[in-house]
Amino acid sequence: MNHPFTFLLIAVLMVKCSSSETTSDDVDVIPPDTNISYSNVNLYVTKADQSELFQLQSTKVPAYSDNSNFSIDVDSEITYQEMDGFGYSLTGGSAEHLHNMSDAARTEILNDLFNANQTGVSYLRISIGASDLDAEAFSYNDLADGETDINLTQFSIAKDQDHLIPILKEILAINPDIKLMGSPWSAPTWMKTNGNSIGGSLKPEYYAVYAKYFVKYLQAYQAEGITIDAITVQNEPLHDGNNPSMYMEALDQAEFVKHYLGPEFEAYNLETKIVVWDHNADNPSYPITIFSDPEANAYVDGSAFHLYNGSIENLSTVHNAYPDKNLYFTEQWVGVNSDFDDNLLWHTRELIIGATRNWCKTVLEWNLASDSNLEPHTDGGCTECLGALTIDGDTVKKNVAYYIIAHASKFVRPGSVRIQSNYHADLPNVAFKTPTGNVVVIVVNNTSVNKSFNINTPTESISTALDAGSVGTYIW
Repeated sequence: MNHPFTFLLIAVLMVKCSSSETTSDDVDVIPPDTNISYSNVNLYVTKADQSELFQLQSTKVPAYSDNSNFSIDVDSEITYQEMDGFGYSLTGGSAEHLHNMSDAARTEILNDLFNANQTGVSYLRISIGASDLDAEAFSYNDLADGETDINLTQFSIAKDQDHLIPILKEILAINPDIKLMGSPWSAPTWMKTNGNSIGGSLKPEYYAVYAKYFVKYLQAYQAEGITIDAITVQNEPLHDGNNPSMYMEALDQAEFVKHYLGPEFEAYNLETKIVVWDHNADNPSYPITIFSDPEANAYVDGSAFHLYNGSIENLSTVHNAYPDKNLYFTEQWVGVNSDFDDNLLWHTRELIIGATRNWCKTVLEWNLASDSNLEPHTDGGCTECLGALTIDGDTVKKNVAYYIIAHASKFVRPGSVRIQSNYHADLPNVAFKTPTGNVVVIVVNNTSVNKSFNINTPTESISTALDAGSVGTYIW
């Protein structure tokens, strides 16, 4: 055993064994090899441990090499819905924080968010009147107790002119094509059964007046140079405990749309889309009830959803029942006491991937910005809603919702279409073809171990890997 050749052989074997170690049973670690063929695919990664945050990988993704790993097969010839965009709710509080920044700091963050060459946010939801993330509850026609104003002579969007409208104008200067959706949390209190900003229902005798209220809102914003692409009839119509809020059953919403709101929009030649429901995925029967009314159906573009209850797959139930109606995902909040890794995984899997695979044209997170104290909010409004940004003066911190949306908004531009890709529970994914012909595939590693896999497209196939809980956006 003392022969020099024996020692040499043992040394060689030890080096060989060392070089074949892997980080997990699921990942093949490729040793440095100048013979590896690389693709032209770019990859942006966010890792669960935050060591990489929407970071472009420094090297191209390896081209496909023969292996037994799972393959995501993409077929760009099979197409689904066209996308309107990805973004956030720009609450009154969000606008206030942005507006209070210095000009230079505000310009920097707005360009980061809305410039198509940066994060490229392309869709925003705003409240019609106050949401619960305004400093106070208000409408555009607030009156003293006992007063009414059926001609809406005291209608005013002055409160929006303080912060929201100036910020919207700066955003439109960066991206003139951004789409806006307006959603009311409540009608003016004098129109409601309980005379309160919390709960109550719209009195039937004020259906016609409230329809005119929507028209005056759209006209007032148009006078400011701001076009509202769509409105929802009522935010969370079966949740009447928020401040503001208003209860509205499906049959009442159908009645309001078919006899008042729809005809009023028609009379004024308004092209703003009417969207119903705007609440959880656990109740697909609500929008289906409205769609099943032929008169209401004629005025309605589609339905909107949140996912605080229910399964995202329920949205396909609505699509399958009425495939001509559009679906929108309009709200999901991140709790301040929740973990980055849990939110990254859940929101990407259920919303960016799940909502779009179930026919949604938008995915919007709630809300764009708050401060370190999670303010402002109404008395009774959300006290734990973490913004995509935390803004304290000119200091901006990017939170998990920023990165969740960025993985889609930067590359899945408006006009992109979802295309076919096979789904796997370990590697949830969704694929799109952009207006410029790029293919974009978003994948999340839905496991606790690192995973290797392949992506096959008609033009080029790759072999790749993602760490446990990580998100990758691949661009061809």
